[in-house]
Amino acid sequence: MKKYILVAAASAMTMLVVICAVLFCALGGTMERVTDAVRLIGTWQYVESRYVGDITERQLMDGAIAGMMNALGDKHSVYMDEEKFKQLTEQNEGSFGGIGVVMAFPEPGTCEIMTVMEGTPGEAAGLLAKDAIIKVDGQDIKEMQPEEIAKKIRGPEGTEVVLTIKRQDQEPFDVTLTRASIPLITAKGTMVKDLPDGEKIGYIRIASFSENTAKEFKAELASLKEQGMQGLIIDLRSNPGGLLSDCVAIASDLLPEGEIVSLVDRRGNKEIYKSTGAGADFPIVVLIDENSASASEILAGAIQDTQCGTIVGKKSFGKGSVQNVIPLFHGDGIKLTIAKYYTPSGRSIDGVGVEPDVEVEQPKEATVDEQLQKAIEVMRDKLKE
Repeated sequence: MKKYILVAAASAMTMLVVICAVLFCALGGTMERVTDAVRLIGTWQYVESRYVGDITERQLMDGAIAGMMNALGDKHSVYMDEEKFKQLTEQNEGSFGGIGVVMAFPEPGTCEIMTVMEGTPGEAAGLLAKDAIIKVDGQDIKEMQPEEIAKKIRGPEGTEVVLTIKRQDQEPFDVTLTRASIPLITAKGTMVKDLPDGEKIGYIRIASFSENTAKEFKAELASLKEQGMQGLIIDLRSNPGGLLSDCVAIASDLLPEGEIVSLVDRRGNKEIYKSTGAGADFPIVVLIDENSASASEILAGAIQDTQCGTIVGKKSFGKGSVQNVIPLFHGDGIKLTIAKYYTPSGRSIDGVGVEPDVEVEQPKEATVDEQLQKAIEVMRDKLKE
């Protein structure tokens, strides 16, 4: 019996040595990392076996990963559970269950409808641009974050959502909508109407940069050109960013040959994205505001630095970092900041934003889009030059 005990003890010791050796190699060959790994595993096992409440392995692991991301102190590096990761994926591709409105969040705890898509439940219910959403299913949105508001409004196709709407000086009223599958159209164009001298000014609104944005932008631009467009206004207001690839593709349609943006990682390695085109043969005006962020700032900054257009509106958000989205094994994932980006002149707008060439405030009580009117005025002046 004593012999068997000694053999078992030796085997256990050998196994422990092997595990430590594997950890030592896998974690970069430092005992400090091995110790930290043992601390993590030991804590996990102790909590799992002794915690008085109900807890699962999945909850513990999710919490550990979330804690790791929180420890970075970077609001753009986050852990996303299955539901949040699905929402992010839907923003970048395909379609989603919703009501067909583009929302803006001008201040914390506020939500305003910017545009209502054609042929959607929002249009059928009579929702209008500038309508304020003040409650979702009877719940006041004052304490909600923008992503929480969007999450509550979206949902499975065929389900209902009740919005409480405040329209100008009217009393708030409820609207019941049945969610439908909403195609994610992110770039939409039109010709500005009723100009005094008959100028042909095109307008393209880019709501975000997702999988099909560059393709949609190219199609809208071609349509406006066929209508005789003389100048283009690009509206990036409340555009939170998105896919760098589509932003660069659009910039390549507008900028002459040269740098669009450069990405610099923690080791100082630089990746440069360039335009290979000839540049636009028409004047450009770009609209931005305090909610224009990330990829929208890359496009605005590149146009400004290369002097290919005039920036109108308010100073942008100031998100000058790039995130990688990494799916994990249970439908969840992480979003991690892996680089900072710089405009063609070498500017970092992180925490600073893009300053407009022509600053214009949009008063809350205004019934006219003052910023768009100023952009049209600037464009008309350009066409007279």
